[in-house]
Amino acid sequence: MPDLFAYTDGACSGNPGPGGWGALLIAREDGKVIKERELKGGEPDTTNNRMELLAAISALESLTRSSVITVVTDSAYVKNGVTSWIHGWKRNGWKTADKKPVKNAELWQRLDAAQAGHHVEWRWIKGHAGHVENERADALARAGMAPFKKAPTP
Repeated sequence: MPDLFAYTDGACSGNPGPGGWGALLIAREDGKVIKERELKGGEPDTTNNRMELLAAISALESLTRSSVITVVTDSAYVKNGVTSWIHGWKRNGWKTADKKPVKNAELWQRLDAAQAGHHVEWRWIKGHAGHVENERADALARAGMAPFKKAPTP
């Protein structure tokens, strides 16, 4: 069985502002890439955190069968949220420790549901540090944002 990886990234021009997300899915066998798939999208008025979440959600939702997958993100918000904070939020009825509503709760719930059918290992890497797959995910996120960016006025 091949090793499956999803490299995810989000981008925003202004925060909030037009944003995009990108995901690069790679299947490797014996260290060699045997299949790749690129996903991207965006929204006209969003935040970077929402785009980071949508990248991971979209990668997991694109899987057609239960999988063992490593999701690689440069977002500590996504990694910490899905591996640690989410458990308390669920126990507290989607409220933070100080009883405030969880920001982006609908996306956290969607991510929780998207990962439920899979065995997911979450891995954080430093963004914009020359990691080839992360740079490709960033380029996909910027391409996903492009249709929502206003053209500069002359």
